[in-house]
Amino acid sequence: MKFWQHLLSKLRDYQNVYLLTVIENIGSSPGRKGFKMLVAEDGFIFGSIGGGVMEFSLVEEAKKLLRNRDLKIFLKKQIHQGHKENGSGMICSGEQTVVFHPLNNTHISVIEDILDCLQNNTNGILTLTPTLLNFSNEQLTNKFEYKINASQDWFFKEYIGHKSTLYIVGGGHVSVAVSELFVTLGFYVIVFDNRKDLNTLELNTSAHQKLIVDFNEIGNYISEGSESYVAIMTNRYTDDKLVLSKLIRNNFAYIGVLGSKAKLKTMWEVLQKEGVTTSELNIVRAPIGLTIKSQTPEEIAVSIAAEVIKIKNMNQ
Repeated sequence: MKFWQHLLSKLRDYQNVYLLTVIENIGSSPGRKGFKMLVAEDGFIFGSIGGGVMEFSLVEEAKKLLRNRDLKIFLKKQIHQGHKENGSGMICSGEQTVVFHPLNNTHISVIEDILDCLQNNTNGILTLTPTLLNFSNEQLTNKFEYKINASQDWFFKEYIGHKSTLYIVGGGHVSVAVSELFVTLGFYVIVFDNRKDLNTLELNTSAHQKLIVDFNEIGNYISEGSESYVAIMTNRYTDDKLVLSKLIRNNFAYIGVLGSKAKLKTMWEVLQKEGVTTSELNIVRAPIGLTIKSQTPEEIAVSIAAEVIKIKNMNQ
């Protein structure tokens, strides 16, 4: 979201801006479809199209075009293998194609629509062609659709929206750090707690939604499906167990519980006595997150994010 906010700010300041977007990548190219950078007239840059000498060269080209008012839409192919024609200067192999798209204040409404989409948890399609940049409420089956026939015969479509949702049950310090990190990863984040006037919940300015609920009813607030991720981290063992018992038979891409191995061992024993099967318990990530000896809330957030990203990308 920060990318579009920065872009909107520059356009409202009546600056010309080049939007650089990777629309195709082959092999081990460092830039992947959908990677973006903005290069503004005042020299401000934000985002990435793969880094390294290749990125530096393309940014400098965009700056020169802006200085000379030579504003046009065009494709630039980069081959990451030595000094070949269209070579990027990198040796990591692979290829990527970047579209240079000049924007000005006439594009403000398009960028505003994209931001409204992200802020309101709706979705839409960003379309780039040799003649336009557009955002619409079309539906797209895949994250990207594109075709390149020639330099003036191509299109690129990208799904814009929060495809995945992270549900955090518990509004404490770790929840704040997890919310902040997952928002930057493009997740729609919803935090639940059963305590009113909770200081850490009030301090959580990253989550898209914050709800006070009865944990007995938690299942009514969390949607099942392959884009739903659940992290349980309440302040009490009994609440962790209650929430897990209400959700464990539902279908999620990911469900994990924060806690020590000793606490979780006891919880598992109690749940099994209550009829929860071993196979049902085996789907729960507990302790939550990859094992990286994390200690602070921020480190725990990183471990959870790493585990979720691994699962999400394996299922794509």
